[in-house]
Amino acid sequence: MRVIGTAGHVDHGKSTLIEALTGAHPDRLKEEKAREMTIELGFGWLTLPDGEEVGIVDVPGHRDFIENMLAGVGGIDAALLVIAADEGVMPQTKEHLAILDLLQIHSGLIALTKADLASDSGWLDLVSSEIRSAVSETVLKDAPIIPVSAKTKTGLDELISNLQSLLKNKPSRADLNRPRLPIDRVFSMSGFGAVVTGTLQDGRLSVGDEVEILPGGAKGRIRGLQSHKQKEETAVSGSRTAVNISGVNTEQIRRGNVLVHPGQYQATRRLDARFKALKDIRKSIAHNDEVKFFVGASETIATLRLLGAEEIQAGEEGWIQLELRDPVVALRGDRYVLRRPSPGETLGGGAVADHQPKGRHKRFDKNVVKSLEALAQGSPADVLFEAALALQVAPINEMIAKSRLESESADSALRELLESGRLVALNETLAAALPVWKALESNMLETVDAYLRQFPLRRGVPREELKSRLNLAPKIFNAAIAFLAARRSLLDERGAVSSPGHEIRFDGENQAKVRALRRGVESNPFSPPSVKECLAQAGEEIYNALIELGELVQVSQEVVFRKTDYDEMRRRVLSAIGERGTITLAETRDMFDTTRKYAQALLEHLDADGETIRDGDARKLRK
Repeated sequence: MRVIGTAGHVDHGKSTLIEALTGAHPDRLKEEKAREMTIELGFGWLTLPDGEEVGIVDVPGHRDFIENMLAGVGGIDAALLVIAADEGVMPQTKEHLAILDLLQIHSGLIALTKADLASDSGWLDLVSSEIRSAVSETVLKDAPIIPVSAKTKTGLDELISNLQSLLKNKPSRADLNRPRLPIDRVFSMSGFGAVVTGTLQDGRLSVGDEVEILPGGAKGRIRGLQSHKQKEETAVSGSRTAVNISGVNTEQIRRGNVLVHPGQYQATRRLDARFKALKDIRKSIAHNDEVKFFVGASETIATLRLLGAEEIQAGEEGWIQLELRDPVVALRGDRYVLRRPSPGETLGGGAVADHQPKGRHKRFDKNVVKSLEALAQGSPADVLFEAALALQVAPINEMIAKSRLESESADSALRELLESGRLVALNETLAAALPVWKALESNMLETVDAYLRQFPLRRGVPREELKSRLNLAPKIFNAAIAFLAARRSLLDERGAVSSPGHEIRFDGENQAKVRALRRGVESNPFSPPSVKECLAQAGEEIYNALIELGELVQVSQEVVFRKTDYDEMRRRVLSAIGERGTITLAETRDMFDTTRKYAQALLEHLDADGETIRDGDARKLRK
C-alpha cells in the first residue's frame, strides 16, 4: 500500500484534483470549505487500474499554513506537485518543491491543473518550460508534466496511468518489525474512544497489540484498525492507518506524537544531523540560532549548535546538533526540515545521523565530525559500529535498532564486526565496540590491581565493592567479570575478584606479628585468645588475611580457632554424637577441657553449618 502527497501553491486546485481522482473532497473543516482553502491535512484514496489502493495526503498551500504541510509530507512514497496552468510557478510552489527536495521525495509527478483555462497549446508549452526550469536541480527534475482538468476530466487517465507506473517501480517500505506511526490526526468517536491516524512505518500493527504513545508514555491496546475506511486485522508498513485505542483518551495525545510497541523506541531531546541550507535564505545560519524543527508529524523549537563551523551560508552544508525544547521520536536516516520562527522561512534540512547522542559535542572536535560522517556515509558495518560506540556496552539488539539497518544488512554487519574483532560479544546478548571494551577492561584490571596494592593482605576486591567502584549496571558488571574470568584475566572466587598470581604474603614486621599470633593460638588450642585479643595483637589486616588463607576459623563474634584445632574439635564432636546419639554443652566443654564460652561457640557454629541441630539441652546430627 502506497501514499502520495500533494504539494503546490494555494488555489492551484490540489483539493479539486483529489476530488476528481477519488470522488471525495479532502477538506474536513467547515472553515476550509467556507474559505475554499485547505488549512489542516486532508486525506483520500483511489484504486489504481492494477488494483492497488493508494492513499492521498492533501496539504495546505497557503504560506500561513506551510507548517501543517510539513506534517503531511514526511511519510509519503511519491509527490504530486500541482501547478495551475493559468498562473504557473508561484512562491509556495518553490517552497514546497524545496521541502520535497530536503525530504528527498524522489518519486513524483507534476500535474498542470486548470488546463482548460489555457488559451492555446502554446501557452501550456510555455508554462511547462517554466516548470521544467524550476525543477531542473531538484528531486523532481525528471518528473513527467501532465496537463489535466478536474472540470473537463481531461488528462486524468494519463495521470493515473503514470502514477501506477511510478509506484510499480518503487520498492516497498521496509518492515523492520518495529512499527511506529507518526500521528497527524487525533479525534474521538462516540462509542469507540480515541482514534489516531498516520502513515505506518517500519513494521506492522495488529488488533490486540499493546501500544505506547511517545513521548508522553500513555499505554493502551489496539481496539480496531482501518485503512481507507476498511476494517483490518493488521496494518502493514507504508499504509495510511487509523488506529482505535482503548485505555487512552484524546487529551493524552497530540499531533506529532508517535504510536509504537512498548519498549522499542525512546524519545530524545538531542539530535545530530547533516544540514543543507537552501540557496535563497535571507541570512546565514549561526551557532545557537533558534529554529523550528520538523520530523515525521512533529514540530518543536530547537537550539541549533554548529559543529566544525562558525556559520553555514546559503547553499552550504554542515554538521549540526539540535537541542530540542520538546522530546521527539526520530531515528537515524529520518529526514527533517528547519524553519526560522519569525519571520517564517524554510532554512533547509537533511537527515538525522544520530538520534541518541551521548551528550553535547565539543564544537570543533574532529573526531566528532569523523564519527558522524561514518554514520551518514559508511558501510553497514561502519554504521553498526558507530551505533555500538554510541551505546557503549549494550544489548546487541539495541545496537541494531539504533543503526536502523534492515535485518539482512544488520546480520551481515554484525558477523563482520565480530569476526574482525571490532565488536566484542561479552555474552549472547551484550556487546561493546572494541575501543569501548578496551577502555572498560583496562579500568577494571587497574581498579583490581590498585585495590590489591592498597590491601595486599586481602584475597581480592569484594564483588559488590568492585561494582560500586566501577559504577556499572549489574548486568554489564556480571557479564564483564564472567568474560574476563573465562579468559583468566581476572579471578572470580568466593565473592571476591583478584588478579591471577596474586598471593597473600607476610613480609618484615608483618611476619613477626603472624608468628606471635600463631604462638598464642597454638599454646592453648581449645581456649585460644579471643577475636578482640587477636585483632589487638596482629591488626585487622593480618587477622583477616589469616582468615582468608584458611589458617584461622572464626566461629562467633568472640571466638576463633586455628583451622587444624577446629577440624579436630569438629571431628570429635560429630564422632561422639555418632556413638551416643547426642552431646550436651557440658560434655563438649569437658571433652576439650575448655570453658563454656568456647564449647557453646563451637556447637552453635556446627548448628549454623547444618551439621548438628539442637534438641533441648543436647545436640544431635541433622538428618
